[in-house]
Amino acid sequence: MENKEAILVVDDEEEICNFLQDYLETHGYRVFTANNGDGMRTVMDNNQVDLVILDLVMPGEDGLTLTRYLRENSHVAVIILTGKDEEVDRIVGLEMGADDYVAKPFSSRELLARVKTVLRRISENSGSQADDTGNGMTRFSGWSFDKVARRLTSPSGSEVALTTMEFNLLTALTDNPNRVLDRDRLLDLLQNRSWEPYDRSIDVLVGRLRSKIEQDPKKPELIKTVRGTGYVLATTVEQD
Repeated sequence: MENKEAILVVDDEEEICNFLQDYLETHGYRVFTANNGDGMRTVMDNNQVDLVILDLVMPGEDGLTLTRYLRENSHVAVIILTGKDEEVDRIVGLEMGADDYVAKPFSSRELLARVKTVLRRISENSGSQADDTGNGMTRFSGWSFDKVARRLTSPSGSEVALTTMEFNLLTALTDNPNRVLDRDRLLDLLQNRSWEPYDRSIDVLVGRLRSKIEQDPKKPELIKTVRGTGYVLATTVEQD
């Protein structure tokens, strides 16, 4: 059965765009390409896109700038392409909201596996929330977290946008309140075993979520670090 998901490849190298378009289309995806930020926005304004594959190193608006734009203006999943030695850029990209990364030069099979993992995670998460009992509403420390509508509302009533991975992390934490979750367990709950175990991705993701729900992210009161072990959501959680 043919996949219906749409992927947008954003890279200033036309050869990479053409290769990835041909390769991903042979696996059933609808694929658009763009060579810069303006092209990316044009495609997204006129099409429903499920996933953006975004090169970090481009002239003009670079990938980090475009990742920030995507996170501020959409809920689309993002996989960033980085150079083999660009660890700092990779971490910054994850901090800005990318869902995963692939280092260049990359194997087309590896990239396809990452694409499938990210899209499957989105699909499974949507399906599981739709099957939940009740209305999927979770409340903690004045926050309201609607897992069905994928909406997080602050104690003051303002809506806070979450990336796919931030949503998954908050779901894992609110499903296990006051329980210490080590990094391996979080990787399992986030269904993201594609991340290397020594990578800082979990810590980066926790930092991103803290910046959105903590009064002082440097002195977190909700998501606390258990040194040498992992993290715990240290508050009472009510499930409707």
